[in-house]
Amino acid sequence: MKWNVIHKAATASTNIDARSGRAGDVFTADWQSAGRGRLDHKWHSPRGVNLIMSAVIDTSGLENPHVATLPIAIGLAVCRAAKDLGVSGARIKWPNDILVKGRKLAGILCELNGALAIVGIGMNVNCRDFPGDIAERATSLFLETGLRREVAGVRDAVLGQISSILPVWREKGLDALWDAIVPLDCLRGRQVRVLRIDSDPTPFEGLCDGIAPDGSLLVAGEHIWAGEATIGS
Repeated sequence: MKWNVIHKAATASTNIDARSGRAGDVFTADWQSAGRGRLDHKWHSPRGVNLIMSAVIDTSGLENPHVATLPIAIGLAVCRAAKDLGVSGARIKWPNDILVKGRKLAGILCELNGALAIVGIGMNVNCRDFPGDIAERATSLFLETGLRREVAGVRDAVLGQISSILPVWREKGLDALWDAIVPLDCLRGRQVRVLRIDSDPTPFEGLCDGIAPDGSLLVAGEHIWAGEATIGS
């Protein structure tokens, strides 16, 4: 797939920028003032240090349940890119995080825009220090490898893996990627607690059977379609 990269020094949000894009456009920035993750959680990054990227992907002709599995397919691409960049052990944490040894390396935020999907990816590249509230929960390519990397090279590694995975995902769905996803599922076989919304008064708890082929999380035999999962109670 051919990508058209549109870069800004600063922006409010690359996902917002991507709303005006066409399939194949990739919006990047050195810094964004209104970056966010799922459930409207804030996502902050120092200027010029990390990958801030939103790719526009054509999802025309696909049913909604098929499109809903896109974040997991993108998670596989990010894990493979991390491996290419020297990081072993990157894992998918449903629904949208990439962890290394339990610490967050990257996050994914997919949004629909008509027949297009906007795939926002934030990856910690050259961060050495994190704010106190996330210092124990975050990592970066630099911390994992000891190497400083050009952010553009990391971008190209991620886009290269997305390019190889997208045709398979579009044609055959998540099932065709299943054998590769299962070993990367960091919640499978763990006791988990799922908040369906922030401050969920009745979080769901149970043994996790992992990510299902439909993109949901199987917990104690039930499908969870959206939420925030943590290990243990």
